[in-house]
Amino acid sequence: MFRAFLKLGVTSFGGPIAHLGYFREELVVRRKWVSEPQYAELVALCQFLPGPASSQVGFALGLIRAGFRGAVAAWVAFTLPSALLLVLFAIGAVGLEGVIGHGLILGLKAVAVAVVAHAVIGMARTLTPDLRRILIGLAAAGLALLLPGSLGQIAAILTGLVAGVLWCRGAAVSRAEPLAVGVSRKTGITALAVFGCLLACLPVLAALTQNAWVGIADAFTRAGAFVFGGGHVVLPLLQAEPAIASSIVLEQFLAGYGAAQAVPGPLFTFAAYLGFDMVSGPLAPVAALLALVAVFVPGLLLLVAALPFWDRVCQNPSVRSALAGANAAVVGILAAALWTPVITSGVTGVASLGIAAACFLLLTVWKLPAWVAVLLGAVAGVVVAATGVSLAWA
Repeated sequence: MFRAFLKLGVTSFGGPIAHLGYFREELVVRRKWVSEPQYAELVALCQFLPGPASSQVGFALGLIRAGFRGAVAAWVAFTLPSALLLVLFAIGAVGLEGVIGHGLILGLKAVAVAVVAHAVIGMARTLTPDLRRILIGLAAAGLALLLPGSLGQIAAILTGLVAGVLWCRGAAVSRAEPLAVGVSRKTGITALAVFGCLLACLPVLAALTQNAWVGIADAFTRAGAFVFGGGHVVLPLLQAEPAIASSIVLEQFLAGYGAAQAVPGPLFTFAAYLGFDMVSGPLAPVAALLALVAVFVPGLLLLVAALPFWDRVCQNPSVRSALAGANAAVVGILAAALWTPVITSGVTGVASLGIAAACFLLLTVWKLPAWVAVLLGAVAGVVVAATGVSLAWA
C-alpha cells in the first residue's frame, strides 16, 4: 500500500481533480482494487464531505484494501513527498526559478491535462452509457463551470442525485460487490465525536493556555474542518487564522502557495510549509508535522464517520438510482475541471499543447503507466524551456 501510494505521491501533479485521474489510472484500471462505479461513489461521497477530496479518496481506498494500517500507509505515502519538498523550499534548499524550474512546471501541467482527459473519457464510458446520464453529466459540467469553487461542485452533485431519482430508476448503479470498508458503526460514531470534540475543545484550550503549540493545532484543525471543494479553498481559511497571520508575512504566504502549485500530491501539504515558518529553531520540523496532521485530521475523521453507513444507505433502490445520477455528475465535474483550471492553466502555448497531446497518446494508445507520462512530460518541458521556444501562444 505504501509503495503504491508513494508512486502516486511523487507523480500526481495538477491539483485534486488531476489526482483523482491518477488514482483511477493506477488503482482502478491497472490494479483493479475497486470497480469504476465504486470509485465514482467514493469520489461523490468525498466531494460532499469537508476536507481534501483526493486525499480522502486515497485514504478510503487504503482502508478498503488493507484496513486502518493500509489507510494510514496510503495517506503518509501520498502526503510525504510534497510535504518534504515544501519544507525544503521553506529553508531555501529547493528553488523553482530558472530554466529548469519553469520547464518542469510547463511539462507537469501539460501532463495533468492528459491524465484528466484520459480519466474523463474512461469514466464517461462506464458511468454515462445512455442519453439520460449523458445529459446529467452535461448539466453538471455546466453548473461546475458557471458557479465558482465548491458551490458549483456541490450543486452539480445535488442535481445529479435529484435527476437520478427522477430519470434513472431503470438504470441504477451496478455494483459488483459492496464497499467492504471494515469500519464498525461504533468506530464511525466515535470518529464523529472526536471531530466535534476537537472543534469545541481546541479553541478553549488555546484561549486558556495561550500555548503556541495548542494554537497551531487549533488554527489548522479549524481550517481543515470547513473546506469544501478541495485544496485551493483552504488558502483563505488559513490566511484568516490569527495564529497564522501573526506569524507569517504575506510574502512568505504567497511564496509558499506558489511552491505548493508546483509540487506533486495534495495542496493541503501547504500547511507543513506554514507550520515550519511559524516556529524558529530545531522545533520547526515538529511544528510542520503538527500543522500537517491537524489540517488533514478533520476531513479523515468525517470520512471514517460516514463510511460505515454508506453501504446500508446504498441498498435502498431510490438511493441507488440517485447514485446513478450522482456518478454521471462526477463525470461532468471532472469534464468541467478539465477545461478550467486544468487546460486553461496547463495549455498555454503550442509547446504545452504538443506535450499534452503526446502524453495523452502514451496513456490511450500505448497504454503506458501514468508515471512514465509524468517523467517524459517533465523532460520535454525542460527541453522546450532550454531551447528558448516561446512558451505562450503567438
